[in-house]
Amino acid sequence: MKLTEVTSNAAAILDEVERAVVGKRPALELMLAGLLANGHVLLEDVPGLGKTLIAWSFAQVTGLDFARVQFTPDLMPSDIVGSSVFDQRTMDFAFRRGPVFNNLMLADEINRASPKTQAALLEAMQERQVSIDGTTHQLQRPFLVMATQNPVEYEGTYPLPEAQLDRFLLRISLGYPDRDGEVEVLGRRLERRQDAVDLEQIVDRATFLAMQEAIESVHVDRSLRYYMVDLVAATRGHDSVQVGASPRGSLALVMASRAHAVVGGRDFVTPDDVKRVAVAALGHRIVLKPAQWVRGATGDNVVRDVLNSVPTPAHQLDATP
Repeated sequence: MKLTEVTSNAAAILDEVERAVVGKRPALELMLAGLLANGHVLLEDVPGLGKTLIAWSFAQVTGLDFARVQFTPDLMPSDIVGSSVFDQRTMDFAFRRGPVFNNLMLADEINRASPKTQAALLEAMQERQVSIDGTTHQLQRPFLVMATQNPVEYEGTYPLPEAQLDRFLLRISLGYPDRDGEVEVLGRRLERRQDAVDLEQIVDRATFLAMQEAIESVHVDRSLRYYMVDLVAATRGHDSVQVGASPRGSLALVMASRAHAVVGGRDFVTPDDVKRVAVAALGHRIVLKPAQWVRGATGDNVVRDVLNSVPTPAHQLDATP
């Protein structure tokens, strides 16, 4: 598939999703970039901002199989990956697949499940496979996780460990809509006279896979590769940081910025693409010093400081692929 086709399809997908989600185009572009980069996305914000609706909408317009799992303290690993059940008709054990065997899985309030259940997602998220009773089962492509968590209410929750947070390509916050946007939400609800929003399918699973594969041909200039590495290295030396972003953070930058460039209509990455995805790609990979955490500092703030301090390269395309 040509990159121009990917850009055209991406615009159509975003336009259709915006029929359900009002006034969040920049955040939706980031989410689509994450999915096109074959990455998992963590939506972190207060309840009622449409996180579940966004995941469902992307599944509808891309033709991907969708499963939603409400994470609770009593959720078991087998509820996620599946289990072997004895079938009395055949007098043998039969494997019943869990929700990870869908293309797009919504892990709603992922921090409310026990660490054991959270860990059950780890192999699936990283390796796109699960091992059950000594047998490895490959997940169908694509396999993408969109998880949500509430950053305010921590009672009865189990914070995700850094190793699992690192598996999310992007962490995105939506924020409240502005006044006109919220009025638009009310107007659309009154106009359609029902809660449900009927969305059209824009692409199918095969086309979406072709879009993901096309992203690999996006050019990343050598100067931008150094810029990305310098940004990540700067997080490690920041005064507020105990543990900075790892090389996986550099990979996240290059993967997300390539997809963001195509969504923006380019076949090459610019410094603005890197800056646009940097907070979402790096903020959750940073561990702050305890004193800074108590003061309310965040990894996102560190990334913004780094973006202001690391010189932006003069973008010139080189001949190195």
